[in-house]
Amino acid sequence: MKEELITRVSLEELRKSEGKTDWNRLRETERKGEEPAHDPDIDGDDWDLDNATAMAGIFAGVDLPEPEPKKAISLRVDNDVLEFFKSQGKGYQTRINAVLRAYMDAKKAG
Repeated sequence: MKEELITRVSLEELRKSEGKTDWNRLRETERKGEEPAHDPDIDGDDWDLDNATAMAGIFAGVDLPEPEPKKAISLRVDNDVLEFFKSQGKGYQTRINAVLRAYMDAKKAG
């Protein structure tokens, strides 16, 4: 996926957000083996690349906040901790940063 298509939110923003999915109704529909109701506002036949490009133009003038640049540091961690994160695959430094951020956010929240 292209980097510009990725939306990032903080843990705090995620916790404050309210989902719009009616999970109980969805589970009940699935339990009954029914198909979800058709939504005419979300019709795959109307969606094409030209339409998507036109819709993207609506947001062209929107100012989005620039993410703060990361700072390179030297950090000493236990070998087993580092190996655990590395064993999870590419992006281990990002995951370590996410764990540190979650800890920081939790401490700030009290």
